[in-house]
Amino acid sequence: MYHTNSKREFSIKFQPQMQILRPSIHSRRANIIVKFQDLYGFAVEGNVDDVNILNEVREKVRQQGRVWWALEASKGANWYLLPQVSSLAEGIALKSSLKLSTLANAITLKRLIRKGIPPVLRPKVWFSLSGAAKKKSTVPESYYNDMTKAVEGKVTAATKQIDHDLPRTFPGHPWLDTQEGHAALRRVLVAYSFRDSDVGYCQGLNYVAALLLLVMKTEEDAFWMLAVLLENVLANDCYTNNLSGCHVEQRVFQDLLVKKCPRIAVHLEELEFDVSLVATEWFLCLFSKSLPSETTLRVWDVLFYEGAKVLFYVALAIFKMKEEELLLAHHVGDVINILQKTTHHLFDP
Repeated sequence: MYHTNSKREFSIKFQPQMQILRPSIHSRRANIIVKFQDLYGFAVEGNVDDVNILNEVREKVRQQGRVWWALEASKGANWYLLPQVSSLAEGIALKSSLKLSTLANAITLKRLIRKGIPPVLRPKVWFSLSGAAKKKSTVPESYYNDMTKAVEGKVTAATKQIDHDLPRTFPGHPWLDTQEGHAALRRVLVAYSFRDSDVGYCQGLNYVAALLLLVMKTEEDAFWMLAVLLENVLANDCYTNNLSGCHVEQRVFQDLLVKKCPRIAVHLEELEFDVSLVATEWFLCLFSKSLPSETTLRVWDVLFYEGAKVLFYVALAIFKMKEEELLLAHHVGDVINILQKTTHHLFDP
């Protein structure tokens, strides 16, 4: 049975109750499934508790937005760039030659970013702090347009794979899964495949570029964010043909799991569970296929400022959060199901 409330724009599906005894309030709430679209147009499905979490998160985002706007009002619109400190680590390393106010800005900025960049400010803050703006400034203004025109109609192994993956990239999304959305995503991916022939195109980049398009609003800005991500932020060779960089990340993560979560690591080894079964998609898609969109973008907020280490932090946190449940798993399939269910419902960043 479906009940549609046009004012709220979601439908509620009541699951049939099989118990003879009257179910508890908690179990009844858990069986009410709510469907709606999130801020970026993705379909979300969860129970009433999930919706309450999302409402709390939205309120925190609004509060955080007020903090950012207050800083812009008091320090200036681009206070985090004047003078620019690309990271807290760099700020500390150069503290002898930097003014105290600059260091204070860097510390403030790190804390603010970890609490989340307001969605309306994300495009500007990402573009500036990631190095994308600086990278774009080193080439002629018409670089992206010239590139897309120059490669139009050219067919390569990369363009064939891109065309194959377009309809499989967030199917059902109200913009990405349209002719216009496919065309925009194709132009960004094809242009980058010609910019860096070593990378060309690798499956996983379609999800990353698609989410960048939704956040950045323009193809050109999404292109430069993709460029700085692959050329400066992430480890080398993550997306080359042999995925050597990704394999290195898997080994590093396995070592971290042994060090930080030894009980889990021992149990998973007994089950002959390889972390690559889940972590490959996490690292190649930067969690965009696994976590809800706002949670993914909160990870990316930190990624573009502090670097790729945040990917390991998040992966470890997911395992750690479900430690007791994972220790009770008897099969590899159980572990995968626990982790997938967990990531898909991590609505609270």
